[in-house]
Amino acid sequence: MTDTIFALATAPGRSAVAVVRVSGPATLSTVKALCGSAPSPRLAALRTLRHEGVALDEALVLRFEGPASYTGEDSAEFHVHGGRAVVESLLSALSDLGLRLAEPGEFTRRAFENGKLDLAQAEGVADLIDAETEAQRRQALGQLGGALSQRYDRWRDLLVQSQAMLEAAVDFPDEDLPEAVAERARPALRTLKAELDLALADVARGRRVRDGFRIALIGAPNAGKSTLLNGLTEREAAIVTDTPGTTRDVIEVPLVLGGYKVLLADTAGIRDTSDAIEAEGVRRARAWAEDADLRLWVVDGFHVKHRVELEDAVRPGDWLVLNKVDIAQTLTLDEAERWARGEGLEVVRLSARSASALDDLRSRLAAAVADALSGADFPAATCLRHAERLREAQSYLARALSDAGLEVELAAEDVRLAARALEKITGRVDPEDVLGRVFSTFCIGK
Repeated sequence: MTDTIFALATAPGRSAVAVVRVSGPATLSTVKALCGSAPSPRLAALRTLRHEGVALDEALVLRFEGPASYTGEDSAEFHVHGGRAVVESLLSALSDLGLRLAEPGEFTRRAFENGKLDLAQAEGVADLIDAETEAQRRQALGQLGGALSQRYDRWRDLLVQSQAMLEAAVDFPDEDLPEAVAERARPALRTLKAELDLALADVARGRRVRDGFRIALIGAPNAGKSTLLNGLTEREAAIVTDTPGTTRDVIEVPLVLGGYKVLLADTAGIRDTSDAIEAEGVRRARAWAEDADLRLWVVDGFHVKHRVELEDAVRPGDWLVLNKVDIAQTLTLDEAERWARGEGLEVVRLSARSASALDDLRSRLAAAVADALSGADFPAATCLRHAERLREAQSYLARALSDAGLEVELAAEDVRLAARALEKITGRVDPEDVLGRVFSTFCIGK
């Protein structure tokens, strides 16, 4: 028989109300043991909770009968006062009654195992809990609502139909089948392959909404990167001094721009150095910038040496930030801007100490982030696990459509494997270790 589990579902610590959840076959007997009588299903009732004759708290009690519950089994919630002593006394009482403390994600795992959610939707639950921005909330809620699962299921159904045609040609070669039945599967497979190609090309967008759009501030020492970071984030996140090489490591600061999560990084000044510690900082700066979604090359507009500093490092789409324009010569800035635009760079002129200039840059960055991450369609993959399975399905389809797949038996097997790869995303088939990895990331109580 399945254990009956319990956990605190709200954040630990002092609060007005704390919620303790229970799920499993002993739910009803547990409610009766603590409350004396069980409230009707789905009707909140005020009860005095007692254990071994001692009153624990006045609580609002809710009971749900399976399968019409979150987990698909009998469950209950105790809404108690949020003091530490009250919560601890209730958790201790539940343990004394033979219930087991839930593992991370165990309530949602039971919902998955009881068919209330598929695996992609379950991951949407975790993402919704972790959502810090409006964009993350929308993406997670869409995934929880089945937007991803519906797309995967449609692709899988197309594969199953194509597989049926291919296997019919293999199993019944002498039957009165429509002419070239196996060939009829190929147009649908080509269309699906094209959709998977587009989905994989869009993988980065879903992951960047989920994990954050990465913006690197990079450039020579004393160009004003740390001052710019502090100005954009509106707090003293980085130390600012006149000494070159003050920043030795990458300083990441999360913020929200245009409704999207952004990771803004101040990096060590790029220069040749014999100092081992500073050299390691320069290496880390280059590595972080290489993987950044947007790179802002910050240049001292008063001592601009753009060709020396940037010529071998910039790439189209980078931004050139000409800093300290309040003390720079206009002709020098004009020359730098002409060179930058010829290299395909966006150009920003500012003084990092000017509030209005920082507001303008913040607005431009917000527009750039929104342009990069918004899209008409819901992204087809929001995490690495989805992307890996999509690539697996794509490779099997490519082989089925290639010269190697001309043998109908081989093509049918590749199509079957592609369908199985998609089934792993939603959890129709999934090994135990994958389930363990997915649900171990959840908080206890969910």
